Amino acid sequence: MNKLKKEGKLELVEPSEEICKSYLEKADNCLKSAKLLLRYNLYENSISMSYYTMYNSLTSLLFKTGIKCENHAGSIVLLKKLFGRVDLFKIISFAKEERIDKQYYVTSEKNFVLTKESAEDMVAKAENFLVKMKLVIAELKNEQTEKLRKEFENIDQTQNGD
Repeated sequence: MNKLKKEGKLELVEPSEEICKSYLEKADNCLKSAKLLLRYNLYENSISMSYYTMYNSLTSLLFKTGIKCENHAGSIVLLKKLFGRVDLFKIISFAKEERIDKQYYVTSEKNFVLTKESAEDMVAKAENFLVKMKLVIAELKNEQTEKLRKEFENIDQTQNGD
């Protein structure tokens, strides 16, 4: 995290409802895309859009609290370290790995069925993740935002992003 802060890729900014809403809209659109791609048997792309559903909703939460992070791994770590959401951290971490695997590696014929199943599973996970993130965002009060911003200043300096 310290490296990201030094590089200017992780910093406190003004909390923004407007940017928060924009990223939630992006997340909603990614979920719609993931479902369409799944319907048309474009499984790898569906998995990628499922991940971006989660990532955009996480980015929304960060902007709601006034945190700007330009690093996927760093944002994901904040979900656990700052917000204490280990459950959501595990889901998005898995989704990130799935996206990387499907985006950068070729699927053989025999893995096609597994890819379909993993795409269906990922869309369901993304939908569930998005609902939970919207709830976290909706329940976040000004006092909590201030507390989180103070905690951010003292966050564990041993974590590194990718």
